[in-house]
Amino acid sequence: MTLQPLAFPDLPEEAVAVPAGRIRVGSEEHKKLFCRTLLETFDPYKPAVIDWPELAPDARGRLTSLPIWDIAVQTEGKAGLRVQTYGDTVSDPLLHQAIALNAFEEKRHKHVLHNMVRAYGIRLVPEPPYLKPRDAEWAFLVTGYSECIDSFFAFGLFETARRSGFFPKALVDTFEPVMREEGRHILFFVNWVAWHRRNMSWWRRPWFALKIAAVWAFLIWERIGIAKDVGGAEQDNNFTVNGAEELGLEISLAEVMGTCLAENDRRLGIYDPRLLRPNFVPRIVRLARRFMRNSARA
Repeated sequence: MTLQPLAFPDLPEEAVAVPAGRIRVGSEEHKKLFCRTLLETFDPYKPAVIDWPELAPDARGRLTSLPIWDIAVQTEGKAGLRVQTYGDTVSDPLLHQAIALNAFEEKRHKHVLHNMVRAYGIRLVPEPPYLKPRDAEWAFLVTGYSECIDSFFAFGLFETARRSGFFPKALVDTFEPVMREEGRHILFFVNWVAWHRRNMSWWRRPWFALKIAAVWAFLIWERIGIAKDVGGAEQDNNFTVNGAEELGLEISLAEVMGTCLAENDRRLGIYDPRLLRPNFVPRIVRLARRFMRNSARA
């Protein structure tokens, strides 16, 4: 498998310059800020030269026994194609570059996972064909909001596994660039949604709102229907929600939620405060924690 390097033409300074001070959501300055944030934080690591650490037999066994690798590889494969398909419809030069980089990084995640499973002898089921979506905007929305859900829980589970020693430090450090990229992707996505909505015709906005609601309904339905048949193997598409149990860690749901919230704030807090942050999942989790505390008091 090969990954083609990115090559972008230089854009004039006026096309990318972001002024200081407050910016209006949906403005040209807003677009420049969220696009430049993604482009300027690019990490040029190459999956082929990652030095996968030698693992002790127990650590290797824990890694290889996790029931997530088939769905993880296929999710990244679909994400790369979906993001690229939407990017091909975008004519704005700066936005096109940013979405192309997003697609490149999604495809690179798939290469990282492929190299990892090969390094540790993890067997995958045959991958299905990746079909180009007919509705590019719908596919981009599904990918973006799905990552907002999955990344939030993955941040917390990744940190939980690091603290507990479930994953050796060397392996955690190897995956850290991927985790940083997931944070960059969801930050870019939620700002694109806000900018895109503000810049469409007024009569299109109600339809776009309905489309977003339909995406959320689809994603919730997908996660409620836990067992999905992926290439003939039963996979749990709710791993990011049930991950502590899968990792064999004795930790309460409230503790998992707290770690997810703290890690989400930490990872996204390093970026320009003028950018929007994903807030739907954190709000739901904060509300759930408050309800859990109130129930405990009762």
